[in-house]
This record gives sequence, structure tokens and C-alpha cells, in this order.
Amino acid sequence: MKIATYNVNGVNGRLGVLLRWLEEASPDVVCLQELKAPDPKFPVKAIEAAGYGAIWHGQKSWNGVAILARDREPTLTRKGLPGDPDDTHSRYIEAAVEGMVIGCLYLPNGNPYPGPKFEYKLAWFHRLTAYAAELLELDVPVILAGDYNVMPTELDVYKPERWVNDALFRIEVRDAYHRLLEQGWTDALRQLHPGERVYTFWDYFRNAFARDAGLRIDHLLLSPHVTLRLSAAGVDRHVRGWEHTSDHAPAWIELSDGPAEEDQ
Repeated sequence: MKIATYNVNGVNGRLGVLLRWLEEASPDVVCLQELKAPDPKFPVKAIEAAGYGAIWHGQKSWNGVAILARDREPTLTRKGLPGDPDDTHSRYIEAAVEGMVIGCLYLPNGNPYPGPKFEYKLAWFHRLTAYAAELLELDVPVILAGDYNVMPTELDVYKPERWVNDALFRIEVRDAYHRLLEQGWTDALRQLHPGERVYTFWDYFRNAFARDAGLRIDHLLLSPHVTLRLSAAGVDRHVRGWEHTSDHAPAWIELSDGPAEEDQ
């Protein structure tokens, strides 16, 4: 089973790129972020024509998340992250697919640091961590995939010294990410590529992609049930080189078939 996360950076403006990648990669489940489209504008007919069922939580401007499932309809289990009834941003959606709970998230950017946007980012991270603990208590397979807007270590950024005061690399944010992992989650890409510089984002400016001046900010975190089935993980880097594409590339994992070892 192949599960991917992709910050599409405008689902309607990049629809051709998304459909091309879906046909090429054939992922079973896809978490999309930064739809930049309110609910009525989500291109559901084009997605269905490509063979995917979908749920989405859209919003104009920078937000919006969706979950696609090939040849099936994902079952909506949650729309919006709990913990703040006044938060109206479309940054979290959750579905049940093939016996798993899959949460798709788009964590706030947080810049400029310091400031209210950075404080909102930390508060959102705190809510995510609290809810992630509840998901682990369910004792079912869970994946939390999306654009975390966090570079967890110096290995995840091409020149760490240039990012020390950026919200994506601030120690407070990196500590929050590691506290999340300490609950029992596995960072899938880092698990299988422990010493490699694997990036998922390259800026449009300064020839960043050609220089491989990238960042790893898109992550798939796995509960223990899922970690036992993890067989491969990677980034479709070449998609970032397509014309009119997102500044992110799809990140993906593959899970072995059948029950986890502890269940056999």
C-alpha cells in the first residue's frame, strides 16, 4: 500500500500536475495541503475521473486539506483539529481508509518570528500533540501526514546557519516536533534514510531546485502498528522539476501487505 503527502500549492492551478503525478505514481492514498480553494471550488469531478474518492476541507487563500483514496471513498472521521473552537483555519482533516486512521495536516508557517503568527504555530502544535496522544490510545493504525512546516534537524536544511531565526527551524518548533515523536510516532523518511539529506521543498527563487538548496518539511508520522509494516519511503523529487509545479514534491511510504507482525 502506497501513501503519499503533497503540498500541491493551489489544487486548481496545479491540477494538471496533480493528475499527471497520480497517473504516474498510482498512490493508494494521498494527503493534499494548501488547496487554496473553498469547498465548492474543489475539483472533485476531475479527481473522481482519475479514479479517486475524496474528502476535503477547503478555504480560500493559503489553507485547505484533502484526502484522496484510489478506487474507494475515504470515510470522514474529523474535520478540524480539536482544542480551539475559535480556530477557523482549514488545516486538518481525518479519514478511515482500509482499517487505518489517516490525518492530513497543514501546520502554520509561523513567520515572521517573533510575533503572533509564531505563537499561533506553537499553539497549533500543542493542540496537535495533545490530539496525537489521544489517537495513540485508540490502539489502531494511524498515520499523520502533511506539511508540518518544520525542519526537525540540521540534516533537513541545506544551510542551517541561514535559518536559525526562521519559524520553520526555531528550536521551540523543533523541540515540539521531537516531543511528538517521543509519544511513539516514527518519522518514516528519517527511519529508512537516517543519514541522508532528503528534501521535499525547494524555493522558486535563486535557482534553489537546480542547486538542491532544499528543505525537508513534509513528513509522514506512523503509529507503532504502521511502523511494523513500513517497507519503503521516498520523495518524487522529479515532480518539482515539472512545468507549473508546486514548490513541494510528493513524499511517500509503502507498507507491506497483511497484518503487522505483532498481530500474526
